[in-house]
Formats: sequence, structure tokens, C-alpha cells
Amino acid sequence: MDECIINAKNGDHLAFALLFKENYPFLIKYLMKVTMNPDLAEELAQETMARCVQKIHLFNGKSKFSSWLISIATNIYIDQCRKQKREKDLHVLEQVGRKLKWQFESRNEDWNDALTALGKINEEIRVPIILKHYYGYSYEEIGDIMKISSGTVKSRVHNGILAVRRELNLDEETESHQSRRTTK
Repeated sequence: MDECIINAKNGDHLAFALLFKENYPFLIKYLMKVTMNPDLAEELAQETMARCVQKIHLFNGKSKFSSWLISIATNIYIDQCRKQKREKDLHVLEQVGRKLKWQFESRNEDWNDALTALGKINEEIRVPIILKHYYGYSYEEIGDIMKISSGTVKSRVHNGILAVRRELNLDEETESHQSRRTTK
């Protein structure tokens, strides 16, 4: 286990500050992609780091520290979504939907279209897609992070990709391209 992590586990505030500095940019970028809302991403990142301070003694080193943070952040986000559903606060959900047009690290039009399409699908589908195709986690790792089976992860990723393709009208382009190839 990294010496900085060991020192942080032993209460070294400077070591924890260093861990925070090293991992915060990665964490905030992940949460921005998952939430599609910069303000919410910032709030969740701060809550994740606070939870990390409380629970760092539980970090066992079996995974990377950044994976452990992603797991905490994902669970906080999922818990918050469940709470919103229980409270049926539709007004808040509509505001989140309106904030899909935020500035992102890339101004590439195709990427922005993909992010908009991702923003229109349920977070239970969006999170595994981002973890799989943007961050490169395995189905098993995503299952561990989200506390679901790897088969469920595969299904959600597959169905989510189909939904994004439909949203971007890629199915029509693919069918058109395939029909052109068969007529040649």
C-alpha cells in the first residue's frame, strides 16, 4: 500500500491533503460525466472526500485508491437519486435535466451530442456505460462498485448503448451503410 495512504490512515492530515490533491481532479471529472451537472458534481465530490476522511481506515488496498473513491462517489450519487425518487421532487429533477448544456472539457460536437444522449438515459444505465467505455473498468469491477452482478452490468451497458445509438440516430446510419455494402 502506498506510504501516503498508510500515513493518512494513521491520521496524518498532510498525507490526506496530498491524496485529496492527487485524486480530486479525477473524481470531479468522473462525477461531472455521471451527474451531467457541475454543481451537483462538486457537491458530491466534497461529500465523497468527507466520507473518505471518515472511512479511510476501511481502505484495504485491494483496489486502487481512485477506484475506492469512485465506489464511494457512485454509492453517494445512487443514494441521492433514490432519495429524490422517494421524495418525488420532480422540480429538482427537471432542473438537473435543464443543466445538460454545461461546458465540458471537449468542445467536440460529436462528444457533446453523445453526452446529451447519455444525459437522457437513466443513471442506472449511464453510470455503467461511463465506467466501462470512458474509464475502462471491467464488468466485474463495475459490478463491485455498483453492488450489482456483472451480468446486470453487461445488460445495462448493452441496452444503454442501444438507447444512445437510437438517440443519435446511429442505427439508421448503420443500416444504410450495411445495405450499401450488400448491394455492391
